[in-house]
Amino acid sequence: MSKHKMPLRKKLLIAGAVVLAVLILLAGAFFWYVSDYYRAEDVALAVLSGENGITLQGDLTILSPSAPTDTAIIFYPGAKVEAQAYLPLLDQIRRTGITCILVEMPFNMAIFDSNAAEGVMEQFPEVEHWYIAGHSMGGAMASQFASNHPDEVDGLILLGAYIYGDYSPADTLTVYGSLNQSVEDKLDYTENVVEIEGGNHAQFGNYGPQKGDAPATISAEEQQKQTVEAIEEFLSSRNAA
Repeated sequence: MSKHKMPLRKKLLIAGAVVLAVLILLAGAFFWYVSDYYRAEDVALAVLSGENGITLQGDLTILSPSAPTDTAIIFYPGAKVEAQAYLPLLDQIRRTGITCILVEMPFNMAIFDSNAAEGVMEQFPEVEHWYIAGHSMGGAMASQFASNHPDEVDGLILLGAYIYGDYSPADTLTVYGSLNQSVEDKLDYTENVVEIEGGNHAQFGNYGPQKGDAPATISAEEQQKQTVEAIEEFLSSRNAA
C-alpha cells in the first residue's frame, strides 16, 4: 500500500507546484500590464497647485465651483490613464458652476470598480442632481452604471465612448473626435452627439499620445474647450426642460 501512496503524493506535490508557478506567472503578467500606464502631463498636475477649490479626499479629487451648487459630475478616467490627466478638462467644467468629482480607479482601470459612483453619492448628500461621465473605458463603465442605476443619475456624459448598456440617448451626451473612427463606427444613435472636427481619442485628457490613436489636427486645449462648451450646453438644456 505504501508503494502506491508515495507516487500519488509526489504527483499532488508536482501538480500543486505547477499550479502555483502558473499563478505566479499570471500575477506577474497582470502587474506588469497595469504598471505600464499613461502618466498625467505636468500641465495636468499643475492644476492641483493652481488655486483653491480643489481638494483631495481618499481616491477622490473634488473640484468645487466658487459658488455652491446642487449639481455634480462624477468622472471615470480612461483605461490605464492616470486620473490626474483629466484635471485640466474638469477644472474648466467646474468654472461653469458644476462640481466635478474625479475618481482614481484601482490599477487605473474603471472596470475594477464600475460602481464607484454609488459610494461617491453617499458622501455628498447635499448634491441633488448627479451626472456620471467617463472617457473611453471609463465612459463604458459610467454607461454601465447609469444603465443599472437610472433613478440615481440625471444623465450620462461620454467622451470618446458610446452607450454601453440600456440607457437613453436622450439623457446622454456623446462627444468624440472626428479622427476617432472606432467610436464613430459604433454609434447607432444621433441624439446629443457632438463631433469635434480634428479631435482624436486621447486629447480629452493630458497624458500625451496614445498608441493607435490618430494625431489630432487641433490642440488638446481646443478639443477640451469645445468639450466643455458641449457639456455646458447639454446641462443647460436639461435644467431648462
